[in-house]
Amino acid sequence: MAVAIVTGSAGLIGSETVKFFCDKGFDVVGIDNNFRKTFFGEDASTEWNRQRLEASHKNYTHYDADIRDHEGISKIYGRYGKDIKAVIHCAAQPSHDWAASDPYMDFTVNANGTLVMLENFRAHCPDSVFIFTSTNKVYGDTPNYLPLVELETRWEIDPSHAYNDGIDETMSIDHTKHSLFGASKVAADVLVQEYGRYFGFKTGVFRGGCLTGPSHSGTRLHGFLSYLMRCCITGNKYFIYGYKGKQVRDNIHSYDLVNSLWHFFEKPRVGEVYNMGGGRYSNCSMLEAIHLCEEITGKKLNCEYDETNRIGDHIWWISGLKKFEQHYPDWKMTYDVPRILKEIYETQKDVVETA
Repeated sequence: MAVAIVTGSAGLIGSETVKFFCDKGFDVVGIDNNFRKTFFGEDASTEWNRQRLEASHKNYTHYDADIRDHEGISKIYGRYGKDIKAVIHCAAQPSHDWAASDPYMDFTVNANGTLVMLENFRAHCPDSVFIFTSTNKVYGDTPNYLPLVELETRWEIDPSHAYNDGIDETMSIDHTKHSLFGASKVAADVLVQEYGRYFGFKTGVFRGGCLTGPSHSGTRLHGFLSYLMRCCITGNKYFIYGYKGKQVRDNIHSYDLVNSLWHFFEKPRVGEVYNMGGGRYSNCSMLEAIHLCEEITGKKLNCEYDETNRIGDHIWWISGLKKFEQHYPDWKMTYDVPRILKEIYETQKDVVETA
């Protein structure tokens, strides 16, 4: 029996991971206590996704557990022991805006929770593979000091710059404003690296850009494309914060991200780090995303512009994927932004319009 433990299993990336590994024949153990509802309210609840997973995948077992609870997590690890072949740690407090409202909760979930998962990995299944979904916010606002050029609908980097194909892992994480969320994720990120480098464990850190897909319970504070599409369908007001709405994000579909995790699982490395996002294949500015949503829905977005940008927010982020593509040349991106938004729309249109 091959077991995969997935934390945040009812969330966007967690649920995609559950489906992927179940389809590969694993018995998947999910850990998720629906803290997304606690963070962002009823609309962000992932209960619907949990129920869908339990109904559709008979080889899925769900635990309503808190990743900060060492004793509780130890019992789950102990139940499966050496049968555990992979731990994919996706659970997190994901919003840098929300983190400032409760720094203690943010840090204990993101940093302490990761330490609990790693220590139990070390105690129960050290020969397996540990994968952590980190964030590009570990780089703080350093990307905002790149030589950027203002175009009609977006900011772009000077094409002569070394990061024209995307920001790679050589960018410093020091001397920058991270946001408190970024700081807690830095702590977790470095811990996962260190358990690889210090103990020789097979650990991988994936620093995501905008992660998206139809399983996202998008809210105002987290879930850019999902929430934008929801507002376009319902007519709810959407707020654009700063940078003239020209801020750029690369967007990676949850399937493409989880497929990259699978490639790492098959040929793991020790203490490795990758920037992982849509890259040059899948990216858009806020204005470009709004135009696409309006085109897909046939509706005008009700939006308001606020000149004040969010603290630590990136003006331009496109992930450099060269390192991962060199290590795993068989992995390919399959979703671009228009395809992602069309899929989100098809998932949301009936549910949202009848809610």
